Amino acid sequence: MTDRALAVVRAGALTTVQDTGRPGHAHLGVPRSGALDPGAAAFVNRLVGNAGDAAVLETTLTGCAVRPRRAVTVAVGGAPCPVTVDGRPVAFGAPVRVAAGALLEAGRATAGVRSYLAFSGGIAVEPVLGSRSTDLLSGLGPPPLVDGAVLPLGRPVGGAVAGAVDGLAPWPAPPAELVLRIRFGPRADWFTPGALRTLTRGLHRASAAGNRIGLRLSGPPLERARGGELASEGMVLGAVQVPPDGLPVVFLADHPTTGGYPVVAVADERDLAAAAQTVPGTPVRFVAVR
Repeated sequence: MTDRALAVVRAGALTTVQDTGRPGHAHLGVPRSGALDPGAAAFVNRLVGNAGDAAVLETTLTGCAVRPRRAVTVAVGGAPCPVTVDGRPVAFGAPVRVAAGALLEAGRATAGVRSYLAFSGGIAVEPVLGSRSTDLLSGLGPPPLVDGAVLPLGRPVGGAVAGAVDGLAPWPAPPAELVLRIRFGPRADWFTPGALRTLTRGLHRASAAGNRIGLRLSGPPLERARGGELASEGMVLGAVQVPPDGLPVVFLADHPTTGGYPVVAVADERDLAAAAQTVPGTPVRFVAVR
Protein backbone atom coordinates (compact mmCIF):
# COMPACT_ATOMS: atom_id res chain seq x y z
CA MET A 1 0.00 0.00 0.00
CA THR A 2 1.47 3.35 -1.08
CA ASP A 3 1.83 6.22 1.34
CA ARG A 4 1.33 8.71 -1.50
CA ALA A 5 -2.39 8.96 -0.77
CA LEU A 6 -4.93 10.58 1.49
CA ALA A 7 -7.79 9.08 3.48
CA VAL A 8 -11.22 10.72 3.58
CA VAL A 9 -12.32 11.26 7.18
CA ARG A 10 -15.37 13.44 6.48
CA ALA A 11 -16.71 13.50 2.92
CA GLY A 12 -19.09 16.44 3.41
CA ALA A 13 -22.38 17.07 1.63
CA LEU A 14 -20.90 16.52 -1.84
CA THR A 15 -17.18 16.39 -2.54
CA THR A 16 -15.93 15.32 -5.94
CA VAL A 17 -12.65 15.06 -7.83
CA GLN A 18 -12.46 17.67 -10.60
CA ASP A 19 -9.96 18.94 -13.15
CA THR A 20 -10.49 20.91 -16.37
CA GLY A 21 -13.02 18.33 -17.59
CA ARG A 22 -13.48 16.33 -20.76
CA PRO A 23 -14.72 18.69 -23.49
CA GLY A 24 -15.18 17.43 -27.03
CA HIS A 25 -17.24 14.31 -26.30
CA ALA A 26 -20.78 15.70 -26.55
CA HIS A 27 -21.36 13.61 -29.69
CA LEU A 28 -20.91 10.58 -27.44
CA GLY A 29 -23.39 11.93 -24.89
CA VAL A 30 -20.60 12.82 -22.45
CA PRO A 31 -20.82 16.23 -20.71
CA ARG A 32 -17.82 18.50 -20.26
CA SER A 33 -17.79 18.21 -16.44
CA GLY A 34 -14.76 19.70 -14.64
CA ALA A 35 -14.50 22.27 -11.84
CA LEU A 36 -17.54 24.56 -11.73
CA ASP A 37 -15.28 27.45 -10.70
CA PRO A 38 -12.26 26.82 -12.94
CA GLY A 39 -10.47 30.00 -11.88
CA ALA A 40 -10.53 28.98 -8.23
CA ALA A 41 -9.30 25.47 -9.08
CA ALA A 42 -6.45 26.86 -11.19
CA PHE A 43 -5.47 29.29 -8.43
CA VAL A 44 -5.09 26.65 -5.70
CA ASN A 45 -3.23 24.37 -8.11
CA ARG A 46 -0.69 27.06 -8.84
CA LEU A 47 -0.28 27.79 -5.11
CA VAL A 48 0.94 24.24 -4.50
CA GLY A 49 3.07 24.05 -7.65
CA ASN A 50 0.74 21.94 -9.77
CA ALA A 51 -0.15 22.41 -13.41
CA GLY A 52 -3.47 24.17 -13.85
CA ASP A 53 -5.20 21.01 -15.04
CA ALA A 54 -4.26 18.86 -12.01
CA ALA A 55 -7.18 17.21 -10.24
CA VAL A 56 -8.45 18.85 -7.04
CA LEU A 57 -11.29 18.28 -4.60
CA GLU A 58 -14.44 20.36 -5.06
CA THR A 59 -16.59 20.61 -1.92
CA THR A 60 -20.19 21.77 -1.60
CA LEU A 61 -21.20 24.04 1.30
CA THR A 62 -20.01 21.85 4.19
CA GLY A 63 -16.37 21.20 3.20
CA CYS A 64 -14.54 17.96 3.98
CA ALA A 65 -11.73 16.50 6.09
CA VAL A 66 -8.84 14.32 4.89
CA ARG A 67 -5.73 12.75 6.40
CA PRO A 68 -2.65 12.46 4.12
CA ARG A 69 -0.45 9.43 4.59
CA ARG A 70 2.68 11.47 3.89
CA ALA A 71 3.58 15.15 4.18
CA VAL A 72 1.96 17.21 1.44
CA THR A 73 1.47 20.86 0.54
CA VAL A 74 -2.17 21.89 0.40
CA ALA A 75 -4.05 25.04 -0.59
CA VAL A 76 -7.76 25.73 -0.06
CA GLY A 77 -9.55 28.35 -2.15
CA GLY A 78 -12.83 29.14 -3.85
CA ALA A 79 -15.67 29.72 -1.40
CA PRO A 80 -14.09 31.06 1.83
CA CYS A 81 -14.15 28.61 4.72
CA PRO A 82 -12.23 27.96 7.95
CA VAL A 83 -9.22 25.68 7.41
CA THR A 84 -7.59 23.73 10.24
CA VAL A 85 -4.81 21.18 10.66
CA ASP A 86 -5.33 18.97 13.71
CA GLY A 87 -7.79 21.57 14.96
CA ARG A 88 -5.42 24.54 14.64
CA PRO A 89 -6.38 27.34 12.21
CA VAL A 90 -4.17 27.70 9.12
CA ALA A 91 -4.28 30.04 6.14
CA PHE A 92 -7.01 30.02 3.52
CA GLY A 93 -5.83 30.87 0.00
CA ALA A 94 -2.17 30.08 0.69
CA PRO A 95 0.03 26.95 0.59
CA VAL A 96 0.13 25.02 3.86
CA ARG A 97 2.41 22.09 4.70
CA VAL A 98 0.44 19.23 6.26
CA ALA A 99 2.38 16.49 8.05
CA ALA A 100 1.77 12.80 7.47
CA GLY A 101 -1.19 11.63 9.53
CA ALA A 102 -2.42 15.14 10.36
CA LEU A 103 -6.11 15.96 9.89
CA LEU A 104 -6.76 18.69 7.33
CA GLU A 105 -10.28 20.09 7.49
CA ALA A 106 -12.00 22.61 5.23
CA GLY A 107 -15.10 23.76 7.11
CA ARG A 108 -18.48 25.10 6.07
CA ALA A 109 -18.36 27.83 3.44
CA THR A 110 -18.89 31.29 4.92
CA ALA A 111 -19.71 32.74 1.48
CA GLY A 112 -20.35 31.03 -1.82
CA VAL A 113 -20.94 27.32 -2.30
CA ARG A 114 -17.87 25.46 -3.57
CA SER A 115 -14.37 25.34 -2.06
CA TYR A 116 -11.36 23.73 -3.74
CA LEU A 117 -8.54 21.73 -2.15
CA ALA A 118 -5.33 21.26 -4.15
CA PHE A 119 -2.58 18.85 -3.07
CA SER A 120 0.99 18.93 -4.37
CA GLY A 121 1.09 16.27 -7.08
CA GLY A 122 -2.68 16.39 -7.63
CA ILE A 123 -5.32 13.72 -7.07
CA ALA A 124 -4.08 10.79 -9.18
CA VAL A 125 -7.20 8.70 -9.78
CA GLU A 126 -7.32 6.97 -13.16
CA PRO A 127 -8.44 9.30 -15.97
CA VAL A 128 -11.47 8.46 -18.10
CA LEU A 129 -11.59 9.99 -21.60
CA GLY A 130 -8.64 12.14 -20.64
CA SER A 131 -10.07 13.55 -17.40
CA ARG A 132 -10.16 12.62 -13.72
CA SER A 133 -13.38 14.57 -13.16
CA THR A 134 -16.42 13.11 -11.46
CA ASP A 135 -19.44 13.48 -13.75
CA LEU A 136 -22.65 13.21 -11.76
CA LEU A 137 -24.85 12.86 -14.84
CA SER A 138 -23.08 10.12 -16.80
CA GLY A 139 -21.33 8.46 -13.85
CA LEU A 140 -17.90 8.73 -15.46
CA GLY A 141 -14.85 9.31 -13.28
CA PRO A 142 -14.47 8.49 -9.60
CA PRO A 143 -17.59 8.42 -7.44
CA PRO A 144 -18.29 11.28 -5.03
CA LEU A 145 -16.22 10.97 -1.87
CA VAL A 146 -17.43 8.82 1.02
CA ASP A 147 -16.01 8.49 4.50
CA GLY A 148 -13.13 6.03 4.52
CA ALA A 149 -12.26 6.36 0.84
CA VAL A 150 -8.57 6.55 -0.09
CA LEU A 151 -7.39 8.74 -2.96
CA PRO A 152 -3.95 8.39 -4.58
CA LEU A 153 -1.72 11.44 -4.98
CA GLY A 154 0.68 12.15 -7.82
CA ARG A 155 4.31 13.18 -7.49
CA PRO A 156 4.91 16.92 -6.98
CA VAL A 157 6.33 18.66 -10.03
CA GLY A 158 6.93 22.16 -8.69
CA GLY A 159 7.39 24.10 -5.50
CA ALA A 160 4.70 25.96 -3.59
CA VAL A 161 4.41 29.71 -4.09
CA ALA A 162 3.08 32.58 -2.03
CA GLY A 163 1.05 35.61 -3.00
CA ALA A 164 -0.31 36.43 -6.46
CA VAL A 165 0.32 33.85 -9.17
CA ASP A 166 0.85 34.92 -12.80
CA GLY A 167 -1.94 37.47 -12.66
CA LEU A 168 -4.42 35.10 -10.99
CA ALA A 169 -6.26 36.70 -8.11
CA PRO A 170 -7.83 35.02 -5.07
CA TRP A 171 -11.49 34.16 -5.42
CA PRO A 172 -13.78 37.21 -5.01
CA ALA A 173 -16.76 37.27 -2.68
CA PRO A 174 -20.02 36.20 -4.34
CA PRO A 175 -22.19 39.09 -5.54
CA ALA A 176 -25.27 40.13 -3.62
CA GLU A 177 -27.07 39.71 -6.95
CA LEU A 178 -26.05 37.32 -9.71
CA VAL A 179 -26.12 38.96 -13.14
CA LEU A 180 -26.11 36.62 -16.13
CA ARG A 181 -25.55 38.02 -19.59
CA ILE A 182 -27.67 36.14 -22.13
CA ARG A 183 -28.35 35.91 -25.82
CA PHE A 184 -31.89 34.88 -26.72
CA GLY A 185 -32.44 31.67 -28.66
CA PRO A 186 -32.44 29.18 -30.13
CA ARG A 187 -36.06 28.63 -29.04
CA ALA A 188 -37.10 32.09 -27.84
CA ASP A 189 -40.01 31.93 -30.30
CA TRP A 190 -41.55 29.19 -28.16
CA PHE A 191 -42.27 31.82 -25.49
CA THR A 192 -44.62 34.82 -25.39
CA PRO A 193 -43.20 38.35 -25.60
CA GLY A 194 -44.35 38.75 -22.00
CA ALA A 195 -42.27 35.74 -20.98
CA LEU A 196 -39.14 37.26 -22.51
CA ARG A 197 -39.81 40.46 -20.58
CA THR A 198 -40.34 38.40 -17.43
CA LEU A 199 -36.98 36.71 -17.94
CA THR A 200 -35.10 40.01 -18.06
CA ARG A 201 -37.25 42.05 -15.67
CA GLY A 202 -38.75 39.56 -13.23
CA LEU A 203 -37.28 38.70 -9.85
CA HIS A 204 -35.71 35.26 -9.89
CA ARG A 205 -33.74 33.65 -7.08
CA ALA A 206 -31.33 30.75 -6.91
CA SER A 207 -33.08 27.61 -5.69
CA ALA A 208 -31.68 25.10 -3.21
CA ALA A 209 -32.52 22.41 -5.79
CA GLY A 210 -29.56 23.38 -7.97
CA ASN A 211 -26.56 21.09 -8.41
CA ARG A 212 -23.58 20.51 -10.73
CA ILE A 213 -25.99 19.90 -13.60
CA GLY A 214 -27.66 23.28 -13.40
CA LEU A 215 -28.57 26.37 -11.40
CA ARG A 216 -32.30 26.10 -10.78
CA LEU A 217 -34.36 29.23 -10.23
CA SER A 218 -37.51 30.17 -8.40
CA GLY A 219 -39.69 33.11 -9.38
CA PRO A 220 -42.28 33.94 -12.03
CA PRO A 221 -42.73 31.15 -14.59
CA LEU A 222 -42.18 31.81 -18.29
CA GLU A 223 -45.31 31.42 -20.41
CA ARG A 224 -45.05 29.30 -23.53
CA ALA A 225 -46.39 30.64 -26.83
CA ARG A 226 -46.83 27.16 -28.26
CA GLY A 227 -47.57 23.72 -26.91
CA GLY A 228 -46.16 20.37 -27.82
CA GLU A 229 -42.65 19.10 -27.35
CA LEU A 230 -39.42 19.49 -29.23
CA ALA A 231 -37.49 16.63 -30.67
CA SER A 232 -34.38 16.10 -28.58
CA GLU A 233 -31.63 18.52 -29.65
CA GLY A 234 -28.11 19.45 -28.58
CA MET A 235 -27.52 21.41 -25.38
CA VAL A 236 -24.58 23.69 -24.63
CA LEU A 237 -22.95 24.98 -21.48
CA GLY A 238 -24.94 27.96 -20.19
CA ALA A 239 -28.18 26.98 -21.94
CA VAL A 240 -31.23 28.41 -20.16
CA GLN A 241 -33.68 25.55 -20.50
CA VAL A 242 -37.33 25.91 -19.46
CA PRO A 243 -39.09 22.74 -18.25
CA PRO A 244 -42.91 22.47 -18.08
CA ASP A 245 -43.13 24.35 -14.76
CA GLY A 246 -41.79 27.45 -16.54
CA LEU A 247 -38.89 27.97 -14.13
CA PRO A 248 -35.53 28.38 -15.92
CA VAL A 249 -32.54 26.12 -15.36
CA VAL A 250 -29.06 27.41 -16.27
CA PHE A 251 -26.94 24.46 -17.39
CA LEU A 252 -23.56 24.01 -15.71
CA ALA A 253 -20.67 21.61 -16.32
CA ASP A 254 -22.50 18.28 -15.82
CA HIS A 255 -25.44 19.26 -18.04
CA PRO A 256 -27.03 16.75 -20.44
CA THR A 257 -25.76 16.97 -24.00
CA THR A 258 -29.27 16.70 -25.46
CA GLY A 259 -32.74 17.65 -24.26
CA GLY A 260 -36.32 18.17 -25.36
CA TYR A 261 -37.36 21.24 -23.39
CA PRO A 262 -36.96 24.59 -25.19
CA VAL A 263 -33.88 26.74 -24.56
CA VAL A 264 -34.97 30.37 -24.31
CA ALA A 265 -31.44 31.80 -24.12
CA VAL A 266 -27.78 30.98 -23.50
CA ALA A 267 -25.78 32.57 -20.67
CA ASP A 268 -22.28 33.91 -21.20
CA GLU A 269 -19.74 31.28 -20.13
CA ARG A 270 -17.76 33.96 -18.27
CA ASP A 271 -20.63 34.32 -15.78
CA LEU A 272 -21.02 30.62 -14.96
CA ALA A 273 -18.36 30.41 -12.24
CA ALA A 274 -20.30 33.04 -10.29
CA ALA A 275 -23.50 31.08 -10.98
CA ALA A 276 -21.89 27.96 -9.50
CA GLN A 277 -20.96 29.92 -6.35
CA THR A 278 -24.41 31.47 -5.90
CA VAL A 279 -26.04 30.53 -2.61
CA PRO A 280 -29.74 29.63 -2.52
CA GLY A 281 -31.97 32.68 -2.19
CA THR A 282 -29.64 35.03 -4.05
CA PRO A 283 -31.45 37.30 -6.56
CA VAL A 284 -30.66 36.44 -10.17
CA ARG A 285 -30.99 38.95 -13.01
CA PHE A 286 -30.74 38.19 -16.74
CA VAL A 287 -29.38 40.90 -19.03
CA ALA A 288 -29.84 40.49 -22.79
CA VAL A 289 -26.76 41.38 -24.84
CA ARG A 290 -26.05 41.35 -28.55
